[in-house]
Amino acid sequence: VKFDFLGLTTLTILDWALGNIKRLDPASTLKLEEIPLNDAAAYRIFATANTATVFQFESRGMRELLKQAQPDRFEDIIALVALYRPGPMDLIPDFIKRKRGGNFNYPDPRVETILAESYGIMVYQEQVMQMAQIVGGYSLGGADLLRRAMGKKKPEEMAEHRGLFREGAARGGLSEHKADEIFDLMEKFAGYGFNKSHAAAYALVAYHTAWFKAHHAAAFMAANMSAVADDTDKLCQFWQDAVANGLKVLAPDINSGEYRFAPVDAKTLRYGLGAVKGTGESAIGAIIKAREKDGPFKDLFDLCRRVDKRIVNRRVIEALARAGAFDSVYDKINRASVLASVGIAMEAAEQAERNANQVSLFGGDEDSGNAPLALIERPRWNEIERLSEEKAALGYYFSGHPFSGYAPEVRKFLKSELRTATQGDGEKVLVGVVLAVRRGFGNKGMLVQLSDGTEGEPMEITVFPEIFDQYRAILKEDALVFMDVKVRTIRRKSDDSDDGDAPSTFTRITTERAYDLNTARNRFARGVKLMMNGDASRSPAAAVSQLGKLLAPYRNGACPVQICYNNGEARVEMNLGDAWRVKLDEALMTSLRDWLKPENVEVLYS
Repeated sequence: VKFDFLGLTTLTILDWALGNIKRLDPASTLKLEEIPLNDAAAYRIFATANTATVFQFESRGMRELLKQAQPDRFEDIIALVALYRPGPMDLIPDFIKRKRGGNFNYPDPRVETILAESYGIMVYQEQVMQMAQIVGGYSLGGADLLRRAMGKKKPEEMAEHRGLFREGAARGGLSEHKADEIFDLMEKFAGYGFNKSHAAAYALVAYHTAWFKAHHAAAFMAANMSAVADDTDKLCQFWQDAVANGLKVLAPDINSGEYRFAPVDAKTLRYGLGAVKGTGESAIGAIIKAREKDGPFKDLFDLCRRVDKRIVNRRVIEALARAGAFDSVYDKINRASVLASVGIAMEAAEQAERNANQVSLFGGDEDSGNAPLALIERPRWNEIERLSEEKAALGYYFSGHPFSGYAPEVRKFLKSELRTATQGDGEKVLVGVVLAVRRGFGNKGMLVQLSDGTEGEPMEITVFPEIFDQYRAILKEDALVFMDVKVRTIRRKSDDSDDGDAPSTFTRITTERAYDLNTARNRFARGVKLMMNGDASRSPAAAVSQLGKLLAPYRNGACPVQICYNNGEARVEMNLGDAWRVKLDEALMTSLRDWLKPENVEVLYS
């Protein structure tokens, strides 16, 4: 007997999920061994390929297989685990065809009970052994020796076993020709055969994860996200899957968050404070201990006073501020002010500790005369700044996408979304925010991941070394980038992939040019329109003078300037002369918006 013990993270996840369910429903007595294996909702998870977080069924290739196979019973799950390997994959099309009702015959009527579960295909080693026992008259011990011989393909052993099989088959009334036909079939499948007990054990774990996802999504997803809290890429994928499955993931919160992700109700989970970069289990444990002892924190200063600052240092609190964990204790969210105030909050807390440790000579109150502390005032972060800081703390954009801050302007001249980029080959213009830059395989340049916040995975663009060196300054994380690209569909060579996980063709996108928003504005704009409504506090002459000062540094560009003036009694529209054409620059746009208000400055596009 062979025992195979695997240390699977998934088993921990299942245990945490059970704990989370108990947390939501203390009366729950759910046990893994009592979960029914005929649950329609669980099989719907498989059939729809909604299998992120489902053990053994997460890969792209496996998802495509699930869509075709449409498993609806536990035996199908076992078979797919066994078949999805190099070699047995050749049997998959026949397996799917037979499952869908295609005709097939059993090698011998006596083996129908053995092969019915896999539609007449010998998927498992155990089936080969049972065939040898029933048809060839082997003992089970002898059948195991036959299986091993078939796997090793030693000619002298195979010749000996063929003779033994013929003799046993003849005793059952089979001709030598028919016996050889069945033996050859067994030999073919024995090379592919997978241990069914192993596949069944994996399939059971897979089924349990699918069942939890179908019936206890929040508890299950909290367990999964807790297990990958240190892996930003995985955490982001699981968060996206949670949202796609109708779950709400609440932001980190110093007054309700725990170290791990935790379910709040059947459709909601709270972000784990331990998943905030730069914190750590001991620091979060100290924060939770202080909270449990004396109640919720009133504000930043209260937290700094109450926690053990040998464990919870400035870096930890700054990370929590960036992640928005203090949003709940301030009526008007201003993370910039909270972050700027961490230093004085820590100093004040340390000074209070020193004062408390001193004995007053006069028995007075060491806190008397101290004015209440207030946050340092800082301008509120705009959406792009807020998301950038959030990404620094969490590893990805959580409460939004920075492209949404650019979209109102960008979509005026570039309508197509990244998810449509692969629809047809050719030259195209793409735009998105850079999520990551990494070196490609074989030193063939860099791979730049672009995202515009739409559904689907980020678009990966190949940038060859000389092109990357030319545009290195703008091809950096969090930057908005436009690219002139070439899209090509390439047929994969048969030896490009050993595991069959990749499709036969793939799309390669390469770029020859990259540019920023300033360059894009100057390329696509047909003018800039300024609404100069009459202001009683300044004369028209003063307004014209100020406008000239603002435009002067950017003159001799290609963009015409249009003035719309309305003082309530008269309205006039005019285009400034060619000498006042400007180069559109973010600094110019900022100064004009500050002067006229953002809604009065508009870049016009064709």
